[in-house]
Amino acid sequence: MKPRLEVVAVDCLMVRLFDEIAETNMPWMLAASERLREVFAGDLIDLVPSYTTLMVHYDLLALTPTQARELIGEALNNLSPDAGSVGQCHVLPVWYDLSVGPELVLLSSRSGLTVEQVIRRHTEREYQVFALGFAPGFAFMGLVDEELAAPRLDTPRKRVAAGSVGIAERQTAAYPVVSPGGWNLIGRTPARLFDRERDGYSLMRPGDTVRFAAIDHAEFIALGGDDSPLEVQA
Repeated sequence: MKPRLEVVAVDCLMVRLFDEIAETNMPWMLAASERLREVFAGDLIDLVPSYTTLMVHYDLLALTPTQARELIGEALNNLSPDAGSVGQCHVLPVWYDLSVGPELVLLSSRSGLTVEQVIRRHTEREYQVFALGFAPGFAFMGLVDEELAAPRLDTPRKRVAAGSVGIAERQTAAYPVVSPGGWNLIGRTPARLFDRERDGYSLMRPGDTVRFAAIDHAEFIALGGDDSPLEVQA
């Protein structure tokens, strides 16, 4: 790890810890986040973790840019990952079906796997939550099996149903709310991913892990899922 600082704004610095996305980054990212919150204390306005970076937004009325840099250096000095600091593991039920996962056939064709094998590959792994973004509660997770990796759609959909589970490159995610999107859809979860009544709003946070569990249509409906076809959602 070779940290670098980049200026984002007059009161915001980007701490770049890594150059490549990897599951092994997360323990370091969590340790750095904790230390930064400690040293900045009440002078920290926001801290935004991502795959390889931490964006530090600080109070310019309390700290000069030079002081902010010094605090970041203090936080990262002799940093070591805490093996005992792990996030929560979530199990998301997913109804995998062509009516809500039209790209199942595309991923099957690209990989040479059957649709059933695509589903099995997707549910076999435990995924790391790298970052939240794009939409409230939207968790970027990875890394998916290389055979399932697929580029985003050339033409994004104008409207993707809430709960839709998709794949883009080696990432996977579930749409928390109805929104535009270009990921390859493979199923839908009835889980409530974003809730204003929940502490922190989002079900998942960076550092958490996720497993997807295949369920049938009856269970999907019983759990409160919406099985409206994509064309009805459009």
